[in-house]
Amino acid sequence: MAGLAELTAPVWDFSVPDWIERLKRGTTMVPDLPLDAIEAERAVTVFNNLRLPDVPGQPLLKDTAGEWIRDIVRALFGSLGADGIRRVPEIFALVPKKNSKTTNGAAIMITALLFNNRPRAEFLLIGPTQEIADLAFKQASGMIEADSEGYLQKRFQIREHTKEIIDRRNKAFLKIKTFDMKVMTGAKPVGVLIDELHILGSMAQARRVIGQIRGGLMANPESFLIIITTQSDEPPAGVFKEELQYARGIRDGRIDGQMLPVLYEFPEKMQATKAWLNPKLWPMVLPNLGLSIQLDRLVTEFNKAKDKSEEELRRWASQHLNVEIGLGLHSDRWRGADYWLLAQKPGLTLDDLIERSEVCTMGIDGGGLDDLLGLTVLGRDKETKNWLAWSRAWCQRDVLELRKEIAPRLEDFEKEGTLTLCDYPTEDAVDVADIAERIFDAGKFPEKYAIGLDPVGVAALLTEMAGRGLDNEMFSSVSQGYQLNGEIKGAERKLKDGTLRHDGSLLMNWCVGNCKTEMRGNAVVITKAKSGTAKIDPVMSMFNAFHLMSRNPVAAGGPSVYHERGALIL
Repeated sequence: MAGLAELTAPVWDFSVPDWIERLKRGTTMVPDLPLDAIEAERAVTVFNNLRLPDVPGQPLLKDTAGEWIRDIVRALFGSLGADGIRRVPEIFALVPKKNSKTTNGAAIMITALLFNNRPRAEFLLIGPTQEIADLAFKQASGMIEADSEGYLQKRFQIREHTKEIIDRRNKAFLKIKTFDMKVMTGAKPVGVLIDELHILGSMAQARRVIGQIRGGLMANPESFLIIITTQSDEPPAGVFKEELQYARGIRDGRIDGQMLPVLYEFPEKMQATKAWLNPKLWPMVLPNLGLSIQLDRLVTEFNKAKDKSEEELRRWASQHLNVEIGLGLHSDRWRGADYWLLAQKPGLTLDDLIERSEVCTMGIDGGGLDDLLGLTVLGRDKETKNWLAWSRAWCQRDVLELRKEIAPRLEDFEKEGTLTLCDYPTEDAVDVADIAERIFDAGKFPEKYAIGLDPVGVAALLTEMAGRGLDNEMFSSVSQGYQLNGEIKGAERKLKDGTLRHDGSLLMNWCVGNCKTEMRGNAVVITKAKSGTAKIDPVMSMFNAFHLMSRNPVAAGGPSVYHERGALIL
């Protein structure tokens, strides 16, 4: 009989394969679920009768909230079964600014308190900053005080000093907190809402804290976790990137998970082609349009951002249209960054590059204890003569503690396989020497000037290379600073005309976005956009490899490129 019950049980499938069409039609982003319709609508009725506390006249949410948030309310409260288990235990909502995320989040948590039957149950509303947490508490307590009939004031006690709202009936309470390592101390909550997760992308310990939140929720079968956030105004990183990718995987049907994804974002193709520049498409990602946000005002702000700079336009689009930033393009950026994403060749491996290339050069840069060691292998394609770039980086594990601001990004790159966190001091030198040896054994290095490097701080690397059969004449010191001007401008041109392609790693996207240009006389010099945390060593290694490839080298024992072009005169 148990097997029969399993066969007839409702299916809770959170995928939304037609999500693009739903966005275009302006219909619900919540898939058809076997909800308890009575409980779902009862929760919506309670939610609708809460009032906006900071608007003249304090209107009901029935008249001011978008249908998108009511869909979330239905799914959350209509999924609690008779057995006390909630079938929608997690919700991830990605919604642009000005769509009443914080206000709606506060209303959901007040509704949860009203529906709760567990004595002394704990609910948490967590803001990433003190300012956002204060706003959430202001909205939640204001909704109680705005109840014209006085029922909510009688039922709930508001404690301003501790940011708590206590249910006098059963001592359950909602506590508003700022996100930190102590947020889960002694807590086994029934419900948690995290506001603006994207701000936590650079917090080194955020993964562990959210892991603790999920662990605490397991104690209660009716528990839930809601994440409501805007897109990041920097390339997504850390825990925000992980949760967003997980939600996308469920939405697309690639992952079978217990998280309901409600994602208001343009399809990847529309983002890549900048279709989002057309205001006629904006309603796709603005579920509160006509309520808390007006299109004409948004267009005005858009035009202001566009007139200021490309950097400001992208930042504005990330916050108001959920456009994901691929590169941190700033006003004094390297011009090659404008064409970097278009030059991607995803999936390009080192083996592919070696096999396809008639000759290879290698560039190396960095390697201090507080830095990355960057490496780029540049190959010239046998058939097209285009250049192919493959880049990697290494850093000492100490950097995770020394530079906590970028630690989540470095851990992301380690997962991507493009960065190695070294477990012993010379691991980077050994790995780089191994790669050089592979290219040398394949016969793809030229006899001279094969490996270009900044000579500062590479003693350990040269010592390791010495035992690999690499002749000293294969190494070349590449002058840095203004003397790289030719390589900097040459790479820009080859990226633009499509004759330089790269492996499309997130590591290099970040490093390219970190590059800042300065004029030194008539030369362009590349420096870091932000000292200490904005690493650019892998990009500089690419310029070093570019310098040597510009010499039109010939692989040791291989035919000259000019033989094939008919230009060799003996």
